[in-house]
Amino acid sequence: MKIVFQIIMFWMISVGVCAQSNLVNKNKPVHKEYYVSVSGNDTNDGSKTKPFKTISAAANVAMPGDVITVHAGVYREQIAPPRGGNSENERIVYQAGKGEKVEIKGSEIIKGWEKTGNDTWVVKIPNSFFGKFNPFDDLIRGDWYSGGKFHTGAVYLNGDWLMESLKKDDVMRPANEKDPLWCASVDAATTTIWAQFKNTDPNKETVEINVRQKVFYPEQPFTNFIMVRGFIMQHAATNWAPPTAEQMGLIGTNWSRGWIIENNIVQYSKCVGISLGKYGDEYNNKNTESAEGYVGTINRALKFGWNKGTIGGHLVRNNSIAYCEQTGIVGSMGCAFSTVEGNIIHDIHIRRLFGGAEMAGIKFHGAVDVVIRNNQIYRTALGIWLDWMAQGVQVKNNLMYDNLDRDLFLEVNHGPMLVSNNIFLSKNSLLMNSSGAAFVHNIFAGNMEVVSYDARLTPYHKAHSTYVAALHDNPGGDIQFVNNLFVNGANAGQYKKSILPVVFHGNVYTKGAIRAVSGNKQRSFGEISAEAKKKIANVQDKDAMEDTFIADENFDAGARLVAEGDKMYLEIALDKKWLTAQKRNMVTTGSLSNAIIPDLPFENTDGSPLKIDVDYSGNKRSAGNPSPGAVEIIKNGKQRIRVW
Repeated sequence: MKIVFQIIMFWMISVGVCAQSNLVNKNKPVHKEYYVSVSGNDTNDGSKTKPFKTISAAANVAMPGDVITVHAGVYREQIAPPRGGNSENERIVYQAGKGEKVEIKGSEIIKGWEKTGNDTWVVKIPNSFFGKFNPFDDLIRGDWYSGGKFHTGAVYLNGDWLMESLKKDDVMRPANEKDPLWCASVDAATTTIWAQFKNTDPNKETVEINVRQKVFYPEQPFTNFIMVRGFIMQHAATNWAPPTAEQMGLIGTNWSRGWIIENNIVQYSKCVGISLGKYGDEYNNKNTESAEGYVGTINRALKFGWNKGTIGGHLVRNNSIAYCEQTGIVGSMGCAFSTVEGNIIHDIHIRRLFGGAEMAGIKFHGAVDVVIRNNQIYRTALGIWLDWMAQGVQVKNNLMYDNLDRDLFLEVNHGPMLVSNNIFLSKNSLLMNSSGAAFVHNIFAGNMEVVSYDARLTPYHKAHSTYVAALHDNPGGDIQFVNNLFVNGANAGQYKKSILPVVFHGNVYTKGAIRAVSGNKQRSFGEISAEAKKKIANVQDKDAMEDTFIADENFDAGARLVAEGDKMYLEIALDKKWLTAQKRNMVTTGSLSNAIIPDLPFENTDGSPLKIDVDYSGNKRSAGNPSPGAVEIIKNGKQRIRVW
């Protein structure tokens, strides 16, 4: 009888568990995959056999956990996802079909051009064609913009863009084949565009113009956990994106959390390629163009969710980003806690159509615990520019060359900032207007420019947080150069004297390189009032300290890059005697002094201890005697090292 009772009880419990499990599974959302095809219809259900025609139609129905797969073709639309996912494990995914070429464009093809003389053609377009937004009537403007009255419109011939001219007379002249021009005028009813097409009938070629402001960008902040991968996205009429206003990109996150943007081609945006930036509000570009104005912007952002649990934490990975006239990737505070890795960024602000103070391959404000690694950045106005509040940032294992102004600019930050295992090959390596940085195991081939003092009061934070601990002015110094390799005339001479201590340890200087102690530094200033300048005149500079080094003055490293197809090689001469002539220690949290102003250690973004135990190529460093520079030295003499 007891056995029978136990069997009955076991059966009842099993039935109950199964029923409960079935109820849970019944209530669990069923994630869907929607399909989009140029041959589809937006009245379809988005199934594999009945796909939508536009990505926007799929976006309107997709729920957290759903996937939108887009098949080959050209989609001319502005996608504004109305919702995001719920978590890292329940995203909304937008993806190109496997192996398919999917283009999303903010442009439209224009026909009906008429020749007016020389190489100039004209077309008249009714303003109704553009709807509510006409890029040819939209002036580029904003804080720290210093260009002329240019527009967000653009004209493209067979995929490449013409440049806007402010003078119609210049457009009416014979064209310069390398730099054809366009201009436009807009009246109450019509947009008229004049453009130069040398030896070309534009009606027989593909001529496109900007029509849409963005390509992929949510209208509302806090549209979280979206993945966008595998697309070619181009032709956006983006406006100037200062840190004090809404920062729109061709693709952008609009003050959200946890996006993944990967394996895309992002190109031909009038100002910004990818934005991890600030939201918009009534203060956009209004009395904010000053240090005090930006402090106000920061305080408002803190009230509007700027913290680790709400904003940032994005992953921008393995994209090609090019042909943008302001920045490849921009982010004011919305970039915090993000990782930017494996991207190729080039041809940013190369045409120099307009000016300002926000142009770079990557331009971040508030790069708290941001990791920028394994990127190739070249042919930009400035490679990486970290401005204000770059605390806990790590810039590592990047290849940077042929950048017009310099590879790296650190502006009014207090640290700690780690710059390690990078290869800096441009003519100018650094512009420093910050303290609290450690440069470890880099190859430097260019000049360094150092600002002695900047009177702006800028924030530093509690560790691994956006919480503002205090504001502080920006004295130069508090820099540590450890185990670097200086080649090709690299010049550290501007760090001969600084207000805060500067330490050099374990570095190697080859033929033509200039040590800090050999420099001739005169004080230079950033933003400073006459009163502050008078006050700082009473502060004594400190000499740079260098206890261990190798000055191999007759050894020519001859560092240069060689391209073979899509592969890049560093040709450089190295010498194993640098290892025996001087022993070096592995760089760790314990071996680096705290950043002085915030009094914080150099550690990983998760708060764990730091250890620079691998080189640029991912090889293990010698624990007992790591090599100077970005790569471990295996053999003597000239060698060829693949760096991309």
